[in-house]
Amino acid sequence: MEPTTKTSLAIPFSIILGFGLIAAAIYFSGSSATSEVSLANVDAAQQKAPEKIRTVDETDYIRGNPNAPILVVEYSDYDCPYCKQYHATMERIMDEYGVGGKVAWVYRQFPISQLHPNAPKISEAALCVGELGKNDAFWTFSDLVFGERGLNDPTNMTKLAEYAGKAGVDVGSFNSCLDSGRMKDAVNKQYTEAVKAGIQGTPHSFILVGTQQVAINGAQSYEVVKGIIDDIIGQLEGA
Repeated sequence: MEPTTKTSLAIPFSIILGFGLIAAAIYFSGSSATSEVSLANVDAAQQKAPEKIRTVDETDYIRGNPNAPILVVEYSDYDCPYCKQYHATMERIMDEYGVGGKVAWVYRQFPISQLHPNAPKISEAALCVGELGKNDAFWTFSDLVFGERGLNDPTNMTKLAEYAGKAGVDVGSFNSCLDSGRMKDAVNKQYTEAVKAGIQGTPHSFILVGTQQVAINGAQSYEVVKGIIDDIIGQLEGA
């Protein structure tokens, strides 16, 4: 879903300074966060300076107001236990801030096949559901994948078609899409852009305000994420 209006590029200096302080706070609290690391990505990410992630566009799936002043862009792996924890955290964040249109959540694919061999196929399945059923179906499917498995259990691959059906997608069309492999390139594209941004593990998120970006590495707690968002809202509102 593509935002219909653009956030102003003129971000006050205090906001930029605040982002620096937030980034430092996340860095020093990062040892308490958990994530899973893709070892194959480490060398690739270190070959050059990390790039900024791409702006949110029509290829993205967005929960909440696409024109929200604060965007949380998450790169995630459906079989990662820490991603399941962080998914629950972001659901709470959206319950609190999404209804009022202040925060939107974007989900992007970063399957770590070395740790979770089925993760790339689940990502393909999610994109098939999104193509066939659009934004709401994508999010329903994603919620089911995370919600229906235990923390340390892999996704039951035999239930993907069932989840697609519950998301409102024709199961036959879903199976045809998944069997064709036509979503592999889209998954690989998001994976590659994550590597270029220096991402080495999941979950890994970026908070976007205008042209400013700050990374949240690992499954930070609800309290940490809420504190970051409250601080940014306070700066945006001139508190």
